Amino acid sequence: MAHESTSAIYTAAGANLAIAAAKFVGAFLTGSSAMLAEGVHSLVDTANQILLLVGLKRAKKPADARHPFGYGREVYFYAFIVALFIFLGGGAFAIYEGIHKIGHPEPVEDAVILGHHVSGFLVNLAILGFAVMAEGYSCYVALRSFWAEKGARPPITAIRRSKDPALFTVLIEDVAALLGLTIALAGVVLAEVLDMPVLDGWSSIGIGLVLVGMAIFLMVETHGLLVGEAADPDIVAAIREVARAEPGVHHVNEVLTQHLGPDDILVNVSLDMDDDLSAGEVERMVERLDRALKERHAKVRRVFVEIQSRAAAEAQVRAVQQAGARA
Repeated sequence: MAHESTSAIYTAAGANLAIAAAKFVGAFLTGSSAMLAEGVHSLVDTANQILLLVGLKRAKKPADARHPFGYGREVYFYAFIVALFIFLGGGAFAIYEGIHKIGHPEPVEDAVILGHHVSGFLVNLAILGFAVMAEGYSCYVALRSFWAEKGARPPITAIRRSKDPALFTVLIEDVAALLGLTIALAGVVLAEVLDMPVLDGWSSIGIGLVLVGMAIFLMVETHGLLVGEAADPDIVAAIREVARAEPGVHHVNEVLTQHLGPDDILVNVSLDMDDDLSAGEVERMVERLDRALKERHAKVRRVFVEIQSRAAAEAQVRAVQQAGARA
């Protein structure tokens, strides 16, 4: 899904850069707090997309002596940094600006464009309308890419199981941006209709709360990937099935998997083998199993097979569980 992720990120970055410029111009001309908060939000989103592209590029570095399993987790690290940026650079700033505006409410100023006075309310509406269209297109591209990956799963389940943070981060950012624009529109319109400039500040706080909530969700998801998550349960079940079908395998003791990157799965299989098998037969079985697993799942890059009795494997699992309980 690397191509899908990159396409969605480039689209989002271009849209957000254009939107940020328009919003900052609107905030400068009219003094709108909600517009300023939205401008900072879009600028942070643009920086975030650049960070995700950096993470994707660094994740492609080949393995070396210091990092024998490669650099696939770089994208997880940068996705976590993106979540922090959204929390601090977008959410916290919007809430701060909103509180300031509530304490010192000011009506939206008319804009002076080429010597002509234009209603600040209409300027804000025009800019927000442009932002909704640009953000909507970006969200459509991200949603189309995400839909191709999620399959038949419900969206939330697909996000929780996805190992490609670049893709679902862009999607969640776009959804949050559309929610923020809706809140900004409501704030601008209500402040004008009700003649209550303080509502502009409250809409800024609402935008900030949306961003903080989204950032916390992304932190939780990317933290799990950064620490190390197992492969999808369906893939683990398939690995067990393939291993169990090998001649001479009495029992599949344990299947341990871990994502080293969105498209890089490490597999460790513990097998109880027939004691009468020769060393050569065991070697050939390991080769067949390695080849079969990689052919069945393209994301399986490394396979390690451990031969041990079922009793020894179960004792090892119990020891690990007891050590974890004591900790």
